[in-house]
Amino acid sequence: MNQDRTKLAWRELASAIRNAREKRGLSQMALAELAGVSEGSVQNLEKGDSRTRIPPTIAKLEPHLGWARGAGMEILEGGEPTPAPAPTEPAEKPARNLKSLPLRIVDELESDDPLLDSAVIQLPGVGGARMAVVVRGNPDATPQEIQDALLAWRRTERALRHLPGDDEDGRAAQGS
Repeated sequence: MNQDRTKLAWRELASAIRNAREKRGLSQMALAELAGVSEGSVQNLEKGDSRTRIPPTIAKLEPHLGWARGAGMEILEGGEPTPAPAPTEPAEKPARNLKSLPLRIVDELESDDPLLDSAVIQLPGVGGARMAVVVRGNPDATPQEIQDALLAWRRTERALRHLPGDDEDGRAAQGS
């Protein structure tokens, strides 16, 4: 399809991004950090200038604006953004799977506190070894406190993904 992308609804997308960001109480910098993009990328999209290509930044912003995947293109094509689907409850896991885990981990996994995120992170320098992280929020948290918690998690996640390997820090394996 040879669509002239400069004729898409760039100003409408800019307005929708700005409105959704502000509705969530996010600054441009906070949204950029959550999405793993530069603040300048958010600023450029919010300007609404026509573009000849679809920036991948749009897809990275969508989940942090409460939109479903592809909602940015829906706006560019003159529609409304589809909201992100409501989180579904995980299927019940057999209790035998939890018995092998430490009690404090089982307690967090079964907590009713809101699930903010989770990740499986490969351990550096160890083939196949990985860690699982579950990030839960305070059930009484305000939207701003939830955003602050998500930002803190994003910073922590980046640090965890860039831990030094044994070749970078041989002392790690010796506990010194």
